[in-house]
Amino acid sequence: MSAGRRTLKVVCPHDCPDTCVMSVEVEGDRAVALGGDPEHPFTRGFLCAKVNRYLERVYSPERILHPMKRVGAKGKGRFRRVSWDEALDEIAARFREVIAAHGPQAILPYSYAGNLGVLGYGSMDRRVFHALGASLLDRTICATAGAAGYEATVGATLGFDPEAIVGARLIVAWGTNMVSSNVHQWPFVEEARRRGARLVTVDPYRSRTAERSDQHLALLPGTDAALALGMMHVVFRDGLEDRDYLDRFTVGAGDLRRRAAEWPLERVAETTGLDPAEIEAFAREYAGSHPSAIRINYGLNRHAGGGMAVRTLACLPAVVGAWRHPGGGILLSTSAAYPVRTDALQRPDLSPPGTRTINMSQLGRVLTDGALDPPVKALFVYNSNPAAIAPDQESVQRGLARDDLFTVVHELFPTDTVDFADMVLPATSTLEHYDIHKSYGHLYLSLNRPVIPPRGEALSNTEVFRRLATRLGLDHPCLRDTDEDMAQQAFDWGHPRMAGITLERLERETSLRLNVPAPYVPFAEGGFPTPSGRCELRAERLAEQGHDPVAGYVPPRESVMSAPELAKRYPLAFISPPAHHFLNSTFSAQPVFVRREGEASVTIHPEDAAPRGVVEGQTVRVFNDRGSFLARARVSDASRRGLVVGLSIWWAKMCPGGRNANAVTSQELADMGGGATFHDVLVDVAPAETSA
Repeated sequence: MSAGRRTLKVVCPHDCPDTCVMSVEVEGDRAVALGGDPEHPFTRGFLCAKVNRYLERVYSPERILHPMKRVGAKGKGRFRRVSWDEALDEIAARFREVIAAHGPQAILPYSYAGNLGVLGYGSMDRRVFHALGASLLDRTICATAGAAGYEATVGATLGFDPEAIVGARLIVAWGTNMVSSNVHQWPFVEEARRRGARLVTVDPYRSRTAERSDQHLALLPGTDAALALGMMHVVFRDGLEDRDYLDRFTVGAGDLRRRAAEWPLERVAETTGLDPAEIEAFAREYAGSHPSAIRINYGLNRHAGGGMAVRTLACLPAVVGAWRHPGGGILLSTSAAYPVRTDALQRPDLSPPGTRTINMSQLGRVLTDGALDPPVKALFVYNSNPAAIAPDQESVQRGLARDDLFTVVHELFPTDTVDFADMVLPATSTLEHYDIHKSYGHLYLSLNRPVIPPRGEALSNTEVFRRLATRLGLDHPCLRDTDEDMAQQAFDWGHPRMAGITLERLERETSLRLNVPAPYVPFAEGGFPTPSGRCELRAERLAEQGHDPVAGYVPPRESVMSAPELAKRYPLAFISPPAHHFLNSTFSAQPVFVRREGEASVTIHPEDAAPRGVVEGQTVRVFNDRGSFLARARVSDASRRGLVVGLSIWWAKMCPGGRNANAVTSQELADMGGGATFHDVLVDVAPAETSA
């Protein structure tokens, strides 16, 4: 290493379970090399294909480096440079005008997980909007349906220790593409396979993970709960359940047994599109393999029955006693392992009583609904790109194009949403700001310190909102807290799982495992964080909310079986899982990844392509009543018959016709948690040159 060259550590901030620690080599004020931290037990010295090129992102010539004000028509992306003082003064003035005319609830924040640092995701921003009295945002676009279903069953988003999966004998990747979206779990899976484990992937699409699995069960989208009920039917029918575990550590086993009896293999096969024999064999293998680990992710919660689907899958480990064993059980997220003091961090007490809540998954309706009172007149977007990622793209972009909507966007790059902004503010990368990170895919808490100065005039989320609070005359003392103050407030440092962990120690060591056993086996002897203290196979809380209290199946809103009249016009199911080199719409314009992905495409089964006159490489139109988009056809049995797959999310302006896969997705919500239903879609496909 040359003189003056330092090796420092930062944390990946992106919406991924892996929350990697990265080693960065810095010369002067410039980062010159970056890789995975070899000392971190989960990162293990490597990074994903996306973050491996992170310095190209930090130093991209496309980065937004200065505040800018719109000078052209909305949607055209034409701006002039302004100072921070001019930008903040105008934002404050426009907000005051909106409040005077319509009240503070006419202002709407819009953000999600473009930055998953605890501070960058939600801290000073929430405090400012709460103190202002702005509308509250229900952040539902990814995980709320699955989280609600999982918590109704298990009590909290806790599961098996991700590192302990090496001891599993059967691993089920259910609705998750680990190779693309959870790649640091993959070495642990491979180690388990070297020890004799089998890997089964349950996914409508033959993903990279499915290609590398021992078996792939390509079920129809949205039918996961039916498959789980069929598995339980076999287990209970053949006496393969763990009766001791059910008796001691669950409630509602008899109800679940009766529900599973309603799902003979023929019904399950008809619903899922799988063969009865493979369903039975899978059920018997699951019941007889100890430990068995089911890794689920959020793809399977994005349909009308997404909450119930995750709930029903979460019953499986209790039925067979998989929780008894290290590496056994199910894992959706490790989030609840971290004792976050969300209220202390975000201060919801500052929000006036009765303030309305707006569901982010219905932004198109919110921005175009003439009856909304008060209407949304000001929108502040950060950590998100709704023009590309929100469902029903036509309505979203129509709303963003309103002349009477004042839109501020805090961003690193000129996204689709930036093109509609009135004011654009430059954001920092993770190399340029302070934050603290939990994870939803492992058990390590990590501290991020800036290793280079901010590029240009970029500011962090927290600093932008501190300055805006001053401009708006908001004077609550918590609006002056530093990032270090808020990091200290963010966690219950006295919690048993935080024993031995302090900010000072994190400053020295960057990342520390929570104070839990290794391996962590949270429910080996029950102790579920539910009202009953048991795994709730029957959950009275759900009955109180108007749901079936017993695990079951809620069909998709749009499918051949559940909507036969709609299916006559649009007979193909459509899903849009992440492309390997994209993360939602992050990285979607980075040149190296655009080259690797090629172009927006859809995969269609040969038996669906032939009658439509669709051939490999042809430009096709994917359409339904909500809209349409153009893409290159890939004719392949990687997509099961009756299904079209559009790997996503491309920026809309980089797609032919200016629309991406969200042109056809729906704003309708899931059964629980108000979640989005991106994978509950019927479409048809036609060659572009012959379609209307």
